[in-house]
Amino acid sequence: MSNKKQVFISYSHSDADREWIKAFAESLQRGGFSVWLDEWRVKAGESLPESIEDGLRRSDIIASLITRQSVKRPSLFFELGAAVSMGKRVVAIVSKDVEYSQLPQSLRTRKFLRQASPEATANELLSETQNMPSGEEMPEAVPAA
Repeated sequence: MSNKKQVFISYSHSDADREWIKAFAESLQRGGFSVWLDEWRVKAGESLPESIEDGLRRSDIIASLITRQSVKRPSLFFELGAAVSMGKRVVAIVSKDVEYSQLPQSLRTRKFLRQASPEATANELLSETQNMPSGEEMPEAVPAA
């Protein structure tokens, strides 16, 4: 079994978030995490809900980018609810333009990170979770070129 912590990345899929998320995921991999990012893990023709559920189940940490666009999307609530019910560590990465009062209740009761550069945010997540045990092994993903 791998000692790599496995991180599932949840985000809004807006164009504004996409480049930040890719750089964040690559920084996490360089820092020693195994990363579940839909663009890297879900293949054409695969069921999105099943792939997401499998990714959530296999991951140790759910890193959710919370922006003005994502804070009200239904899939955020599904992913958070599933992660919490599975006993996963949920770490919100909150954009500077999102107020504490806008966060879903399940995130207000947890320590969250403020979004900085992708590298700085990945390093903070690594630091915050370094003593956490890793779980079920996940095959390594290769970023799309």
